[in-house]
Amino acid sequence: SQLSSNTSNVSQMAALAAITGPQDAVAEMHAAFDRRRQTAHRMLNAIPGVTCVEPEGAFYAFPSFAGVLGREIGGRRVDTTLDLAAVLLDEAKVALVPGEAFGAPGHARISYALGDDDLSDGLTRIAELLA
Repeated sequence: SQLSSNTSNVSQMAALAAITGPQDAVAEMHAAFDRRRQTAHRMLNAIPGVTCVEPEGAFYAFPSFAGVLGREIGGRRVDTTLDLAAVLLDEAKVALVPGEAFGAPGHARISYALGDDDLSDGLTRIAELLA
């Protein structure tokens, strides 16, 4: 009943503090996510066979891997982004969500909601495996 008939006092006070308190962290987070968005876009488009529209919202990139499908990667034939996700996880230790989950075969969702160094490292490992 606490979830469906009213909002808890703690949640209400936390929400009020979030919108009336100092907003410095918001600007810092916005700058960090914008920097990571640009990094993901640039690094993904630098991988031969991968194209990525510049993300405009959330914290995901949704690149097309169509140019790398249909070949052998990491000793396995990769025909779908579902196959690619398995190979990337096993070989590069990078997780992504296959586009098939969104009705977009050939694409994948990659989050850039992580630290700058981890993002660059993960995208570099993807690039090296696909090279």
